[in-house]
Amino acid sequence: MKTQAIAAAIFFAAAAIWTIKASAEPLQTMDDVGQAIAACWKPASDWKGTVTLSFSFKRDGTLIGPPKPTNIAVDGDDKARQKFVGSAIEAIQACMPLSFSTDLAAGIGGQVFTMPFTAPTSGQDQPTVDTQ
Repeated sequence: MKTQAIAAAIFFAAAAIWTIKASAEPLQTMDDVGQAIAACWKPASDWKGTVTLSFSFKRDGTLIGPPKPTNIAVDGDDKARQKFVGSAIEAIQACMPLSFSTDLAAGIGGQVFTMPFTAPTSGQDQPTVDTQ
């Protein structure tokens, strides 16, 4: 019974995410892109730190290759750092494809972006993805 409840919860969460993606307006700015990616990232509550990822988009909102960590400042051992970095990379991949406005798509293709993913600290409710 418990397994069925968990499966149902996963199904409805996935359906809600798909519905939000399907009905979302095209992203207009890089701040919109950062907010969309941040909404996909759910770091564990005990994680502290920041990982900066470098990646590029195609005009169609998909990635050109996998995101790569360029700076890692995460509390904990190697296993904790790997999980933190992995969760940020998975967040980007889970958000794909993004829907860009015509203007944003025209200027975004092939450019390299670096975005820090910072786990919430005391006083913050949500993790942040900074588009600087």
